[in-house]
Amino acid sequence: MSVLPTELCPLTTEQSDIIDLTRAFARDEIRRRARAVDEADTATPWDLWTKAAKIGITGCMLPTEYGGGGFTDVFTQCLVQEELCVGDLGIGNLLMSNGFFADPVLELGTEEQKRTWLTPLAGPDSPMSSIATTEPGSGSDAASITTTATRTTGGYLINGQKAWISNAGEAELYVVFAKTDPTQRARGVSAFLMRKDTEGVTFGEPMRKMGQRAIVCREMFFSDAFVPAENLLGAEGRGFHGLMRTFDISRTVLGAAATGIARAAYEYARDYARTRVQFGKPIIEHQAVAFRLADMRTRIEQARLMTWRAAKRLDAGLDATTEAAMAKLTASETAAYCTWAAVQTLGGWGYSREYPVEQWMRDAKLEEIEEGTSDIMRLVISRGL
Repeated sequence: MSVLPTELCPLTTEQSDIIDLTRAFARDEIRRRARAVDEADTATPWDLWTKAAKIGITGCMLPTEYGGGGFTDVFTQCLVQEELCVGDLGIGNLLMSNGFFADPVLELGTEEQKRTWLTPLAGPDSPMSSIATTEPGSGSDAASITTTATRTTGGYLINGQKAWISNAGEAELYVVFAKTDPTQRARGVSAFLMRKDTEGVTFGEPMRKMGQRAIVCREMFFSDAFVPAENLLGAEGRGFHGLMRTFDISRTVLGAAATGIARAAYEYARDYARTRVQFGKPIIEHQAVAFRLADMRTRIEQARLMTWRAAKRLDAGLDATTEAAMAKLTASETAAYCTWAAVQTLGGWGYSREYPVEQWMRDAKLEEIEEGTSDIMRLVISRGL
């Protein structure tokens, strides 16, 4: 097991305990179910969700005043995310998904909204939640969404379509982003709290994906879906502000997720190389393999430290948009490299579904796409030059 560089950031007893808890859960529960979840293709692993909720993982990032575990700092969330994703990237991201829903509620919501919408997520029977932003014509460019929210008596009517929405149809609670002023870009975006059973909301069939199949994605369709005025998060036009803050956090946490799967690939390839004998000696003694493993370990350390830096800036209340983009870019491309390198180290066996590394290679690709592609991350970074 890789050792975290905690000499840089000494951990509290509580942080050490949550690492031990999530590391054991990843080893004993997640890893043994991962292949079956991947094979199931479009089925949510509710058994793992239920087990994780009962021991407090799915609500660990929520404030204690709403019944959560109190690990509201991004740094600790990164520690948890990395450990879970060593077990399986898709399952790890699924189990921490309530944090993505909570971020805009905490950023924009009233005290009443926070208590109403976050408290249920903290219990042992926690429902799933989701954020609905992406549309067929707008991915990383969230300001260009076309779903509308039109004022009506007592609230708003939502009309439009979303695509690639994680947990859509599985989740009970949603934050939906829509334009209250279609003539504006970012300043026209507002955020709304919505329940699954809202009249006028329908869901498409599960989308069949290359990897991270633990998270079911669907399209969402809104046809005069009524949302009460009290479900508006913040003021009209403030949704984009909340979304950008959410992106800074989610990109950082996804950096930790990508670091986790990269670490899993490195450890698996390293252990295999120690026992696989070719040309009369373990392949780890062959320079090409040893150098590849050295590259993997080095890149993982880089990814982790950049992720921790972004997390620490966020926790200090500093701007971290550039640092979050750098962390996600570095970690996601590290995950892509390390999973490829693991397949390469195992050779033909790595290409076989008998071993997990081929799945990890498929899973890792999404980290270079979600919450802003690598191209978008480079654009964000370049703006700070």
